[in-house]
Amino acid sequence: MRCRSASRLFRFGRFPQILVVVCVVTMVDPNGSAADDDATIVIRDVTVISAQRPVPLEHAYVRIEGGRIAEVSRRPLKGGVQVDGRGKFLIPGLIDTHVHLTQVPGMEGPQRRAHPDLAALAMAQEPRSYLYFGFTTVLSLGDASAPFIEQWNALAVRPDAYFCGGTPIVKGYSFSGFTASPYFLFNNDQAGTIPASVEKTQHTPEAVVQRMSRDGAICVKSYRESGFGNEAGRLPVPTVEMMRAVVAAAHARGMPVFLHANSKEAQEFALQAGVDVIAHGMWNGHRSTATVLDNGVEPILREIVKRGIGYQPTAQVIRGLGAVLDDRFFEDPLLSAVYPPQLIAWYRSPEGSWFRKELGDATPDAFERVAAPGDAVTGYLARNHARLLFGTDTPSAPIYTNPPGLNGFYEMRRWIAAGVSTKQLFEALTLDNARILHRDREIGSIEKGKRAHLLLLRANPLDNVEAYNTIETVFLSGKAIPREKLAGPRN
Repeated sequence: MRCRSASRLFRFGRFPQILVVVCVVTMVDPNGSAADDDATIVIRDVTVISAQRPVPLEHAYVRIEGGRIAEVSRRPLKGGVQVDGRGKFLIPGLIDTHVHLTQVPGMEGPQRRAHPDLAALAMAQEPRSYLYFGFTTVLSLGDASAPFIEQWNALAVRPDAYFCGGTPIVKGYSFSGFTASPYFLFNNDQAGTIPASVEKTQHTPEAVVQRMSRDGAICVKSYRESGFGNEAGRLPVPTVEMMRAVVAAAHARGMPVFLHANSKEAQEFALQAGVDVIAHGMWNGHRSTATVLDNGVEPILREIVKRGIGYQPTAQVIRGLGAVLDDRFFEDPLLSAVYPPQLIAWYRSPEGSWFRKELGDATPDAFERVAAPGDAVTGYLARNHARLLFGTDTPSAPIYTNPPGLNGFYEMRRWIAAGVSTKQLFEALTLDNARILHRDREIGSIEKGKRAHLLLLRANPLDNVEAYNTIETVFLSGKAIPREKLAGPRN
């Protein structure tokens, strides 16, 4: 293997500039000489698994040229760097359509200011951790800006990143001031509370969607938070009319609309508003079990299925909060692949586990009870062939228990435990996610002309979810990166 290192000053949101060292790994042929970045690669005698195929294509040959898939064939293909795929499985790179790239797991402003070295380590490893677990495309949902995404995509080794513009309501969920989001909205009865310096006409649904589209956002995220103590509606939420106006403005520009909605009431609102994707499972407002759905839940789910609305279960979010209270979390050997040891040591310290105080007297079991109704909903949607979309909400809060990349693997396991089939999971991770982002002409399947974002696995993901942890090589626009080269530093 050959590495080229380069230094880059990288500004993450409000975080000071940090020095990131990136390494590009190129393929080595059997004679030991490094292949050129644009060299032809042939993956030979491999089983190709791709969602557009009714069955896997065994003993296949895949040729990559110029970073794209040039040919998929049953006949042997010669030339270029030969990669032995015997007994292995080639799948498209995975897609996570719900991450928060500007956040450092386990840290907010005070912690980042107190430990800039640790924050820098975390942010430098983050792109590689997503790749380590096969995520070659990520969508930062509501928290990133165009300059941030441009800087991220300028890194040599990272997943492709896109962003959704967030449309929080003034003083609403995740919004604390008029400068927190350039795309904020307000209800009419709040107009009198907005400072005169704010141009109100720039914060109508049409105006904010137009601006985020110009800024390079590929989708819109809005919020309907009625869970976690807000059942009485103490926080402002968008009206149906406002949300419909957001949807109309977004659809006029070819942008899907994601709605943060984690309760029965909020997901019913999503139907009324006509959004494209419900971001989060239905944890609040009902007491469904795996065998019996609570009153009023099934009609909502039937309509979600009927309309083909995308659905992100985010089953690990609640469990991630519970894991903060459980030191057994650190026993997972996979953590060392995504977090540097200095960061793990700090997370285990009293200072690093600061968020435990935010959870009060809660226990991991309490969070499991909150998550269970969401699993029941996911199981129903899976049995009725809903449009499930894979998203993790990484990190869902300033907690270390949603590690980049690894949190996706945890989420996969949760889907299977809730009753999602391995085939449904695979499609949600690849082609279905590519379609909701309107990127299915470029990524999401193994077809001629598409970008060569590929994973070579030692096991079949249609047989067992654990296969996603057997990645051998990540192909990023045709460049082969051995998985072990993406793991975090060991000391």
